[in-house]
Amino acid sequence: MIRFLTAGESHGPGLTGVIEGLPAGLEIAPDDLAGDMARRKMGYGRGGRMAIETDAVRFVSGVRKGRTLGSPVTVWIENRDFRNWEQVMGAEPAPESAERAVHVPRPGHADLVGGVKYGHRDLRNVLERASARETATRVALGAVARKYLGLFGVSVRSCVLSIGDVSFPGPPEDLWNDPASLRERTMASEVFCPDPDTSGRMVEAIRTAKKAGDTLGGIFEVRATGLPIGLGSYSQWDQRLDGRLAQGLLSIQAIKGVEFGLGFTAARLPGSRVHDPVLREGESLTRPSNGSGGLEGGVTNGLPLVVRVAMKPIATLYSPLPSVDLRSGEESPASVERSDICAVPAASVVGEAMVCLILAQAFSEKIGGDSVEEVREHYAVLRRLQMERLAPWRGA
Repeated sequence: MIRFLTAGESHGPGLTGVIEGLPAGLEIAPDDLAGDMARRKMGYGRGGRMAIETDAVRFVSGVRKGRTLGSPVTVWIENRDFRNWEQVMGAEPAPESAERAVHVPRPGHADLVGGVKYGHRDLRNVLERASARETATRVALGAVARKYLGLFGVSVRSCVLSIGDVSFPGPPEDLWNDPASLRERTMASEVFCPDPDTSGRMVEAIRTAKKAGDTLGGIFEVRATGLPIGLGSYSQWDQRLDGRLAQGLLSIQAIKGVEFGLGFTAARLPGSRVHDPVLREGESLTRPSNGSGGLEGGVTNGLPLVVRVAMKPIATLYSPLPSVDLRSGEESPASVERSDICAVPAASVVGEAMVCLILAQAFSEKIGGDSVEEVREHYAVLRRLQMERLAPWRGA
């Protein structure tokens, strides 16, 4: 089964990611990861850190001459900013220093709870790992998972639907069904919104928030197409794929909400307007709607996976909220770390990565195979069996 881990601190030497369970023979190169890594750095409202880091990915295990070996694949991303933090973040034993120490927690961040949980007096020991810098590793591993999903013809893409109170209903279905055009229009926007008018108003909202020392969140949508029936299971609570996807997406820093298909709208509608009829069209079955978002009973139903994700505003405010200095107990403005004003566009790229990783896990459980050749053979058998199982309803 595919599984993955990440390690590293925001201003440490670098970030490490390990993904294991990939079949041998999967073609992969750093260039396959570069596009997603570059997109994660983009978006109007990002901070100065993005100008420092190149986020070039290097494979340090599991890949030889452009192909996976079947052993764990390890990626390494250098933190170029570490040269400015080496005295603060170095691993070598050294006396405690007040330099860049953090004692005033930021409301909405992991600072306070992490300090209490682990007993850290300097909250930098918390924020360095809790930082969204960690997502660079997830995006790298997600790009590897995307290559694996390519064996099955799966496509995963996203766009931003809202920032602050500026929103639009989303691209038309024909644009979602044209990944190349959607990506082109999304990348033409500074905030990854394919609607030019809405995109401009989003940029203005971020500009206004920056002037006020404030931050903004928003909503993005991720879709995956090419999924077969049968990924996930209703057999146990932790095997339901919607639950696993939700957990993966909610694990992204600052994510506070996830919905599939109609999502919360379904709670306000009668069942006749929520559920997707099963119709016969010639010798095949068709679904005229996708209110379920591609999942029924925690199992993929062959329709596109549709998931929307809500990101709260970033916790670091340049006009900081009230807090308390944990050394003295006195009230104090919250600490200010170099940060973004809005990172919703970047979060959409991280969201894609997490969907790729969770779907890759589900495929590896369902399909198996130690080599690319085996995986392809197993998937061909699955597709044939599924056609046979549907045969009674196809007039066979």
